Parts: sequence; structure tokens; C-alpha cells
Amino acid sequence: MSRELVHGPGGSSFTELLRAQAPHLLPGAAPGEPGPPGGVDLPHGTTIVALTCADGVVMAGDRRATMGNVIANRDMEKVFAADDYSVVGIAGTAGIAVELVRLLQVELEHYEKIEGTLLSLEGKANRLSAMIRGNLGNAFRGLSVLPVLAGFDLTGGTGRLFSYDLAGGCYEESAHHSIGSGAFFARGALKKLWRPALAQEEAVRTAVEALYDAADDDSGTGGPDLGRQIWPTCAVVSADGTRFVDAGTLEQVVTDLVAARRDNPGGAR
Repeated sequence: MSRELVHGPGGSSFTELLRAQAPHLLPGAAPGEPGPPGGVDLPHGTTIVALTCADGVVMAGDRRATMGNVIANRDMEKVFAADDYSVVGIAGTAGIAVELVRLLQVELEHYEKIEGTLLSLEGKANRLSAMIRGNLGNAFRGLSVLPVLAGFDLTGGTGRLFSYDLAGGCYEESAHHSIGSGAFFARGALKKLWRPALAQEEAVRTAVEALYDAADDDSGTGGPDLGRQIWPTCAVVSADGTRFVDAGTLEQVVTDLVAARRDNPGGAR
């Protein structure tokens, strides 16, 4: 890439560079024609939960994607590493959401290569906000995307969460948050289960249990599938970086949770 191109429109922002050179490749850049009456059925992803813990943040997502009243996919990934110190979870129109995440990943990698340093966590949150705002035309046509961003703030030495609205408004959440069709039920569970300074292991179990409660009341949220061995996707971000919890650990967490709920389906304490 030539120096003129690097320091031309957009500077260290890959999104702005793409907007100047090939705007048709950006999410939300499709012609603004109205869709057919009643809309169109496309796979939608739900549900994501995120919470702070003693040394960072934990984010988990169920694996189900729905298309109307049909299960479109049973093992979809909805939690992604944005870079070494942040993760993003997606809800909404799956195809556009995944494209948005890939663009964010390239954006952050591009910034690091040009500037020689990582973008701050607030900077990442703001970049994602601009991308969501760029998808507003699609949102009006029913192709909405609502992600949640979580990461470790290297400056402040703590985990932080950011939520969004359809217009790209960015809001920091203090302790926990959830998005997707099961968010209402997951949020209720998190209010009862979360407490300050949770250990990572406790936070992982809390996230999985909140998804379990969401799946209990929301048909769009997939519960743990012991028969197919499909477990939630769970990521932990700390000063050591981003890591995804391995399948063996998640299987044990789910098995213990199901056993504890056998005679107590509501999870009463």
C-alpha cells in the first residue's frame, strides 16, 4: 500500500479508506430499496450475555439461529475476538452482523499496523458505533444488527462493557448486559447471580446459567444440547488477553448446572 494511500482519506481507519475507495463494499451500502411487504426471513442470532469479573470480562452466547419460527442453525458462533483484548457478540441479522464483525477486526488490525499501537478500548467502541450507524438504512428495512462489545482496558486495568442502539449510540454498562430475543430473561438472571469481583470460573458459570434461563423462556435461544454436545461459546478477556473457554470445561459447567436444576428447574436459591 502506498504512503499516499495510507495517509489519504481515512488515515489509520480502514473503514474510512474503504468508504473513499470502494464504498459499495461497506455493510449497509446496498441500494436503499424497500423490501417486499412483510419483509424477508433471514437467519437471526440470539442471545448474548456479558459481565465483568474480578480481572476482566466474560461474554457468552447461545448457538441457535432462527429464521421465523424455524431453527436455521444449531451451532452458530456469535462471539468473536475483535483483537487481543476485546470481544464482540452479535444479535440480529446474522449475515450482516458477521460481516460487521469482520470489518471491525480488519479495522483494528489496520489501525495497529499504521499507528504501531493498539487502539484504546473506547476507540474500539466508537469505531463499532460508526459501523452500526452506517447500517441504519438496512435497519429500517428490517435488517438490523445490535452487537455488544467487551474488553480489557489496558489503561485503567479493568474490564468494560459497551452496548449500542440501532442509530449507533454507544453506552457503557457498569456490571452486566445482554442482547437478543432472550435478553429480557437473561438480564433478570444476571441481576440475581452477578456480584462484584466474581472469579473467572464463577463468571463463566453465571453467564452459562443466564443463557440457560433465557432458553427456558425464549424459543429463539438455544439451551445447552447434551445430545449433540453443543455448548455456548464463552470468551474471557483479561490482562493476559482474550481466550475462549474450551469445550471440556463448558461441558462440565453445563453438566453440573443441569444436575443442579434437576429437581429445581427454576434455579431457586
